[in-house]
Amino acid sequence: MQLTGMFVHPLKSTRGIAFERAFAGKLGLLHDREWLLVTPDGDQITARSHPQLVRVRVELLPGGILLHYEGKPPIFAMTTVFTRPHRAQVWKDVFQAWHGDQRLDAWFAAILGQECRLLWLGAQSGRALKGGGEKMSFADGYPFLLVNQASLDDLNSQLAQPVTLRHFRPNLVVNGDYPWMEDEWQVIRIGEVEFDVMKPCARCVLTTVNPDSGEKNPDGEPLRTLVRTRRLEEGVCFGINLKARNEGMLQLGAPLEILEQRYSF
Repeated sequence: MQLTGMFVHPLKSTRGIAFERAFAGKLGLLHDREWLLVTPDGDQITARSHPQLVRVRVELLPGGILLHYEGKPPIFAMTTVFTRPHRAQVWKDVFQAWHGDQRLDAWFAAILGQECRLLWLGAQSGRALKGGGEKMSFADGYPFLLVNQASLDDLNSQLAQPVTLRHFRPNLVVNGDYPWMEDEWQVIRIGEVEFDVMKPCARCVLTTVNPDSGEKNPDGEPLRTLVRTRRLEEGVCFGINLKARNEGMLQLGAPLEILEQRYSF
């Protein structure tokens, strides 16, 4: 089994960037979920409520990100400008992030149709990871999301219209030996980086959003099928959430090893 895909999403809910080689740190893949759109009060804005966000394309450049959206001139977000403390809330977590450029707020407000703020996580995160003293990015709950290609293939065999990996916004993609075997993992190693499996990843309506057009599937797929076939204790699940035990470089083709199983027989 091998690592077959890696994706970084610098701005939460926007289009991901595929990498062949990336640094895996305690916060996740380098530059993943470092930026967040919020309301003026600091509540997160995501593609769950504003699916047009998936059409925003992000380029990583030295010192910040370059943002693209069809019909609008590109705009650069420079980290050194983001110096004003601002409240941020991701689900139940409330913490301090950084605001800085009203031009970017206006650029996004025109896309979203509402007032908003663009926030940067900062050189050091102010958000604590659940259940420990480690830090966390703007990701939903854990630093990494892994998807098994074999599980996606099994899901697609049940769908009239197959979906892509991008519907599930993973960081890591592996070619497991069989579908849903990731449910059995407790500790894994990819290359030289070891990961604890924290829990299965509960899914939501965002899986029904076409990652290219931003339009929702009127049939509610693939979530409708997942509700029928993948209802676990943690919710309707696809993929697994991880945190890294150590840091290091990951390269496509790196071997996947299962160090500990969740169940013993």
